[in-house]
Amino acid sequence: MSAIRKPAAFLDRDGVVNHDDGYMGTRERIRWMPNAAKAIRRLNDAGYLVFVFTNQSGIARGLFTENELHRLHDWMRAELLAQGARIDDVRYCPHHPDGSVAGYLEDHPWRKPSPGMILDLMKHWPVHTTGSFVIGDRATDIEAATAVSLPGFMFAGGDLDAFVADILERQISVR
Repeated sequence: MSAIRKPAAFLDRDGVVNHDDGYMGTRERIRWMPNAAKAIRRLNDAGYLVFVFTNQSGIARGLFTENELHRLHDWMRAELLAQGARIDDVRYCPHHPDGSVAGYLEDHPWRKPSPGMILDLMKHWPVHTTGSFVIGDRATDIEAATAVSLPGFMFAGGDLDAFVADILERQISVR
């Protein structure tokens, strides 16, 4: 980790990096969003830190474990890295007040729309907020961005690289 502050792209996982097919706890269920690796590589090449932040209530609901989620994220990061796309770090919130697994039954401050995951990443990485942004597919992602005064961009699916290229074009004038 470099001490030089850099802008960051905070990407929601399900619905942005991969299709949201509901409770994605295993790699067999992952369907990458078109040009996801190319989009992340574009962000890397532009000097951005790239983070994934994701609500994972499937853990609280007993659909998969934290260990299974760690294995999935390790696999996803390795698959992307093999294509030259680096995810610098991942944060997830396993909690949900309507879950069934003890220890996860709360509305945790990391659970979007709360900005806890973004704040934690900013605490542990040299993030320069100027030029930083969030890409999400739900209002809760954008609310988390707004809570930390970052622009949020709503992604409706399709070519993630084209979407990121458009954002970077707009962000250059901000930086």
